[in-house]
Amino acid sequence: MAENASFREEAEEGSNNSRKPFLHTGSWYRMGSRQGSLMDKLANSSAQVLRDSSVSVVLCTLIAALGPIQFGFTCGYSSPTQAEIISDLGLSLSEFSFFGSLSNVGAMVGAIASGQIAEYVGRKGSLMIAAIPNIIGWLAISFAKDTSFLYMGRLLEGFGVGVISYVVPVYIAEIAPQNRRGGLGSVNQLSVTIGIMLAYLFGLFLHWRALAVLGILPCTLLIPGLFFIPESPRWLAKMGLMDDFETSLQVLRGFDTDISVEVNEIKRSVATTTRRTTIRFADLKRRQYWLPLTIGIGLLILQQLSGINGILFYASNIFQAAGLSSSNVATVSLGAIQVVATGVTTWLLDKAGRRLLLIISTSAITLSLLVVAVAFYLKGVVSEDSRFYLILSVLSLVGLVAFVISFSLGLGAIPWIIMSEILPVNIKGLAGSVATLANWLTSWVITMTANLLLDWSSGGTFTLYAAVSALTVLFVVKLVPETKGRTLEEIQRSFR
Repeated sequence: MAENASFREEAEEGSNNSRKPFLHTGSWYRMGSRQGSLMDKLANSSAQVLRDSSVSVVLCTLIAALGPIQFGFTCGYSSPTQAEIISDLGLSLSEFSFFGSLSNVGAMVGAIASGQIAEYVGRKGSLMIAAIPNIIGWLAISFAKDTSFLYMGRLLEGFGVGVISYVVPVYIAEIAPQNRRGGLGSVNQLSVTIGIMLAYLFGLFLHWRALAVLGILPCTLLIPGLFFIPESPRWLAKMGLMDDFETSLQVLRGFDTDISVEVNEIKRSVATTTRRTTIRFADLKRRQYWLPLTIGIGLLILQQLSGINGILFYASNIFQAAGLSSSNVATVSLGAIQVVATGVTTWLLDKAGRRLLLIISTSAITLSLLVVAVAFYLKGVVSEDSRFYLILSVLSLVGLVAFVISFSLGLGAIPWIIMSEILPVNIKGLAGSVATLANWLTSWVITMTANLLLDWSSGGTFTLYAAVSALTVLFVVKLVPETKGRTLEEIQRSFR
């Protein structure tokens, strides 16, 4: 009782100083619990389906997932459009490589701001802020007559994507029940792969300007969708908005569900965090901070050092180098395979667990990259007219497909999920920004160097990526914990 009384005092004090969300939860969520006029009762019935729905968390996840679809479309856009943009605007290969990498530069800026934006205006408000520059960026690219608009548009897209890449996995982790958090969390990466595949697919038929206009669609749908989903209950509790916190959680769990245990656990966690909000640099030496930071940042850096973005950005060129005449069709097929493999991960995550899937994924990535490297090395010493050259081309294709499948089965989705699960609440904004920035900085380096490395030596490039992936296996085995089936509060307490 004393603990509850103490929390009530802290909550009341927090609520006096709390900020309202940028996009408020909305009073319509609470309509059914109030007695009112006939008009109120009529309004109640209109919200009844949403209020009683058992799929409310899934619906919220799917709306938020429009952001990662935008993310994936941005990543995939440069592959099918390279030849057309270079021809239409008279760009050199290095200028186009710079264009491709500018989304990563913008994303780094977005990543720096993402944690603080998400803490200040809420998760939904952050997604709204991210959607607007994305729309403007695609319009700028579609109307570009020279590199100035082309580069500006890519930077704006990147900024929005940088914010999205942090906020969406955090939002999903904070709204999902513990027994479904893995599957729902992997929808983030599944949506990224769908976005990539759509860019590859429509890139076969559409001019690069029309493809840029199509890129506006996900965020155009996201903006109105945000008005129909609740804010993260954990963020609302942290801000001292206790009425909205309990309402949001009730909506997410269903109005017939007893949420008292989860409410009390979140309240205790928030109360503990409130008592020590100021973290000094010296505090980061404590295990409860340095270990989750090392794991979260390390996984997101190693994810990119596998070379995935370099391969996806320039997939068509890689397939051409492998000797395939229909390289664009092969690229679309690769995107489709990635979607299917990530869909399997969505189903497996809450059954097999994060750690086991990561070990299997990173081990398979290492082997598949070695296969591709050996195939490219041997092609350098074999005549192009020989039968063996054709076999090596097929082998390199099989290796690339195996790499994408292996990546999608673990290393694609799980680092984002683990980052959103393990970072302590009181440093999540800053630490999440740092982790997301590290991911995008590494992605930028990989994207900028991929074309140059492939020109230098295709076999050497894949050997480098394989060596890093082998180190990733060791990193996962030594440091990464299993988080399946545990609440966020339990996970964070385990590091103390």
